[in-house]
Amino acid sequence: MTVDKRQKLLKKWSLLQLDLLEADWSMVSGDASFRRYFRLEKAGQSWICVDAPLEHENSEQFIKVARMLAKVNAPKVIAYDLAYGFMLLSDLGDELYLPMLNNQSANGLYKAAIDALIEMQRIDSADELSAYDEQLLNLEMELFRDWFLTQHLQITLTDEENQMLDQLFKWLTDSALEQPQVFVHRDYHSRNIMYIENQPPGIIDFQDAVHGPISYDLLSLLRDCYIEWPDYKVDEWLSYFVEQSDWELDKEQFIQWFDWMGLQRHIKVAGIFARLNYRDGKSSYLKDIPLTLRYIVRQAEKYPQLEEFTHWMKQSVMPKMDSMAQIQ
Repeated sequence: MTVDKRQKLLKKWSLLQLDLLEADWSMVSGDASFRRYFRLEKAGQSWICVDAPLEHENSEQFIKVARMLAKVNAPKVIAYDLAYGFMLLSDLGDELYLPMLNNQSANGLYKAAIDALIEMQRIDSADELSAYDEQLLNLEMELFRDWFLTQHLQITLTDEENQMLDQLFKWLTDSALEQPQVFVHRDYHSRNIMYIENQPPGIIDFQDAVHGPISYDLLSLLRDCYIEWPDYKVDEWLSYFVEQSDWELDKEQFIQWFDWMGLQRHIKVAGIFARLNYRDGKSSYLKDIPLTLRYIVRQAEKYPQLEEFTHWMKQSVMPKMDSMAQIQ
């Protein structure tokens, strides 16, 4: 079925679910996946219609996690057809956090997002979601080696460099697994959080949720790949999380978990951004790689045991990125 035919069928199906003959129809967005989102509007009401092709997307998981998120402000699933990969959702609007963030608004917006995160971490997910285990953590980090270093930068790694990365990945995996394990959204940042006036923040794009490290979502939020904040602000918000969390957390220990979780995530994300370009033809994500790499270096250079990796990043990886940027 062609894309246009799917869109027409989705609109017809959605109108039928709402018992409407006609309504205004517009595309909201596509995203880094193969999903597409449309908005139906009628008489001051609106709904989101999702096209999630079966061969690419797991709508069952989306529906399951949406139900788990009943106590936070996440879209409600009104209807679905798993045979076609269609879903009809409540509409949280289109005010993303990202364009609203500035020095005046950030404190209130981030504290609200942290409050919502703490509420998510109260969800009993151990028996409901896949574990963010050693295999998955390493699978993600290998994207850095395969798609970013080898494919994007055209670096041929030596045996010593591969061993260094293997050791780093083990340290980061061990750090992730020793943390309290909770509900993890897995992509909790300013493009997946909605501002809704007089309501808690809206939480979207949660279908990849897992049961995993307590620092992961906070790290995604505060060291966002799309916006950067000074370290003193990040520390203030991190302290707020530690104070408000239901878990008894030692701040110094939590900071290391947070930094090393940042290394795991940003190593992964650099690989994902490269893969989105080469595999999926989505080149816009390449511009977000430099911030991701700066995060990696800044987080690693705080820890003496990561000195070899930090040196290699500064001497081999960052100059290669700079030279590619000059060519482009």
